[in-house]
Amino acid sequence: MRAQFSRLLLWSVLAMIAPAMPGMAQKATANSRSPQTFDVAFTFNGASANQVGGSRFWMSGAGMQVHDRFCGGWGMVADISGLHTGNINSSGVGLDMVTTVFGPRYTWSPGQRRFNLYGQGLVGEVFAFNTLIPMKPFPIASDNGLAVLAGGGMNLRATPHVGIRVFEADWLRTDLANTTTNAQNSLRAGAGVTFNF
Repeated sequence: MRAQFSRLLLWSVLAMIAPAMPGMAQKATANSRSPQTFDVAFTFNGASANQVGGSRFWMSGAGMQVHDRFCGGWGMVADISGLHTGNINSSGVGLDMVTTVFGPRYTWSPGQRRFNLYGQGLVGEVFAFNTLIPMKPFPIASDNGLAVLAGGGMNLRATPHVGIRVFEADWLRTDLANTTTNAQNSLRAGAGVTFNF
């Protein structure tokens, strides 16, 4: 059931992006000074995550975002990212986590400046594996659940088609088994490069 949800989310993103591609190419040739409306970002991410009992640990990884701005500053974004740690708080237990989230983003581009700011609220699925997830009566090696991502960031245009993701900071909530609240709250931060079309 959860695998079907992930496939449905991916096909929804592709269905949203595909019809916009020919129109974006025509806009780019018609007016080279028009604002960029479609971008792909590749980021390196770090996250401060919480463990059962309140102790925190660090994870690192990378991600990709596909963003289509279609109505003023409003658009939709799909975010796929992975995080990893090999040793949670010196316990000898590692964790790999992949999130796939999708939702609205608002981008504010002040005048003719070379930067823009954005805020977003995304929802989707998390898959955790290569770990020991506390569960009764026995721990399990993998689990999946709901993921919610909310935050924002800043992009800086370097050339008409290449930019820098100066920063992105997000609150990431995941619903994975942990024998208590079955919820985890993480702070994820990242930076990287963007390609504008």
